[in-house]
Amino acid sequence: MADTQEMMNESNGQSERSERYGQDRSDKGFDKSDKKKYFLKRKKKVCAFCTKGAEPISYKDEKTLRKYITENGRILPKRVTGTCQKHQREIVVAVKRARNLAILPYEVR
Repeated sequence: MADTQEMMNESNGQSERSERYGQDRSDKGFDKSDKKKYFLKRKKKVCAFCTKGAEPISYKDEKTLRKYITENGRILPKRVTGTCQKHQREIVVAVKRARNLAILPYEVR
């Protein structure tokens, strides 16, 4: 008899938690299979400079370089811009040269 009362108290305790938090804590909301599908649908970014007909990266081309820096003046990483390693290095060198010649700002206040 005592065992059945303890079991009922435990089950009531879990239902109270479920009511308190809105759902059972063991359920996170979606399966791992849903998560895999989400990541598989993501489109891969392509380097804009590797495409045919793309102009070489120049420190004088302010309009192009502005696409690769933030509003605060920081250089965006390649995972955000989608450029390849080779062209990302060229962008970094060009931005630093443009900053040195006061074509681009070091930082924006």
